[in-house]
Parts: sequence; C-alpha cells; structure tokens
Amino acid sequence: MVSFKEFWTKKTLLGLGLGQFLSLLITSTGFSSSELARKGINAPTSQSFFNYVLLAIVYGSLMLYRRQPLKAKWYYYLILGLIDVEGNFLVVKAYQYTSLTSVMLLDCWTIPCVMFLTWIFLKTKYRYKKITGVVVCVAGLVTVIFSDVHAGDRGSGSSPRKGDALVIAGATLYAVSNVSEEFLVKKADRIELMAFLGLFGGIISAVQISILERKELQSIHWSAGAALPFFGYALAMFLFYSFVPILLKTNGATMLNLSLLTSDMWAVLIRIGAYHEKVDWLYFIAFAAVAVGLIIYSGGDKDDDQPCAEIVDEEALGNKDFEDEASCSQRTAGGSSKTRDASKHKSAASGIGENLLLENKNEGYDDALGKKS
Repeated sequence: MVSFKEFWTKKTLLGLGLGQFLSLLITSTGFSSSELARKGINAPTSQSFFNYVLLAIVYGSLMLYRRQPLKAKWYYYLILGLIDVEGNFLVVKAYQYTSLTSVMLLDCWTIPCVMFLTWIFLKTKYRYKKITGVVVCVAGLVTVIFSDVHAGDRGSGSSPRKGDALVIAGATLYAVSNVSEEFLVKKADRIELMAFLGLFGGIISAVQISILERKELQSIHWSAGAALPFFGYALAMFLFYSFVPILLKTNGATMLNLSLLTSDMWAVLIRIGAYHEKVDWLYFIAFAAVAVGLIIYSGGDKDDDQPCAEIVDEEALGNKDFEDEASCSQRTAGGSSKTRDASKHKSAASGIGENLLLENKNEGYDDALGKKS
C-alpha cells in the first residue's frame, strides 16, 4: 500500500502541475483551431509553422550564445522534425473525414504505443501500480466519449475509415515523437533539442505548405480576427513545446500523454464558465477518473522508471568497470610480483647474513684453538 508521503514529493507535484499546465495549453490551441475553422481557414501546417519558427529563433539564439558542441547527431533531429510535423498534420486532417468521437477514441492509441516503445527502447519498467493508473485514465476518457454519444454526437464524417486510419497513423507518430524527445532530452540537451526541432520542423513545414496549402493561404482575407487565432495558436504551441521536455525528463512520455487526456475536459469546464453551456453529468465523473488515474500513476515506486541516461551509457559503464577491474588486477599482479621480489631479496639477505654469522663463528673457533696450542 502506498502512503501519502510517497505522493507528496517534488517529482509528483511537478509532474501533476506541469502536466495540467500543458493540458490547458493544448486546450487553448483547440479553441484557436476551432475559431480558425469557424472562419473557414483550413491550414494546419501553416499554424504549426509559426511555432517552429519561434522555437528556431529563441532556442537557436541560446544555442549560438552557448557555443557548445552537439551532443547528438543532427540527422536525429531531422527525422524527429519530420515525424512531428506529419503527426500534427495527420491528426488535424482526420477531422475532415471522421467524427470528433472517433478522433478522441483512436487518439488514445498513443498511450499503449508510448508504453511499448519506452519499454523496448528506454527499458522503462511499468509495474501494476502504473498500469492501473493508465487503465483508470483511459477509462475516464472512454466515459467522455460515451458522454458525447449520449449527448447526440454520432456524426460519422464523410469517410470514417479514412479518417480513422489517419488518426491511428498520427497517434503512432505522436508516440514515436514523444519517446524520441524523451530519449534526446535525457541523452543530449533540451535547448539543442528545441533549436533543431524548430529549425527542421520549420523547413519541412515550409516545403509542405508550398505544396499543399499555398492556395489556401492566398485565399485567406487577413484581418485581426484571422491573425489573432493564428498567432495565439503559435504562442501556445511554443510554450507547450518548451515545457514538454521538462516533463519528459522528470516523469516520462507516458505521464505526458496521460496528462493531456484532461484537455477535452478543461475545454468543457471553460465552455461552462465562459459560454454557460450545459454538459452531460458523465463529464464530471470522467474528469475525476482521469485525475485519480494520474495520481496513481505519478505516485508509483521511485525505481519504476530507470533513467534513460543510465540505459544509454550502460554498455560504456560496463566497459569502464571491466577496465577498472583489469587495471586493478594488473595492480594486484604488480603488487604480488613486487612482494615476491621483496621476499627474494629478503631471503637472499637473510642467507648472506647467516653465512657471515657462520664465518664469524668459525673464525672465533679457530682463534680459540690457536690460543690453546
């Protein structure tokens, strides 16, 4: 049984608080995207482009100021940028073909993918306590989906199978991106990660915009009402990307994705407070379930999650230990040989001493005989 003190730790409180801050940022990006869609603007890659530009400018400047050598290969960041851009694009694109309920349900695919990838590649240990927390969180989200169905959200979309396939593909890319970021932020450096993610993400987004969204951007009638959601989305995503590595380093990718499950529920609470909308009572049960699941997961054993840096350097540490043992053996062997040499010298010295003593005795005996004669 877990005591209350195990939950009341700096790591747990940081994970819970930062996770909900990130969830609120995702909620704000959802409102910005909804406002843009209401105005007839459909340019998901263009929205993300400004976020990548901000990341490249801010963290690239910090990286140039520090002038430190790269801690990871540049092409790792190129691959990560491609995965991140396409994951965002596929999930946003899926809304055109399937219902909101289907997107919410299938987006949960990220969580088992993250757990599997971290277990395989980062050697993260998941015990029953953490698995229980994950199950409770997912059950809470499923309750939200049933609430939507109960409220009448049964829209199937124009092409449900195509939309569902896009969501699953995007969720898988999200999982790969999150686990890769967790690996890089522990092995390399947060500023380096953000700088190169912004650089390569911006380049890939620019190429994709020129191919897929050029006409869409030309048809937009830019005004304060259209520009404000665009830049609001970019600012919220910039903050989100800036704080995600901190949560990944302290609590891992699974905790991040579990925390983001509450984003839809925060959206509901905001609609209740700001727009006085009525929602189904199941939402409140779902919110409580996800909160309990997060507490159970984050309050797990301290040694459940093995640090990534230790796993990455395990082989190097093993080699170092082997070298230390070898050098220790050499020192021992050297010491033994020196001891043997010292013993030889000691034996030789004692032998010489005994011979001298016998000679002295013989000389004394001869002198005594001479005196008697």
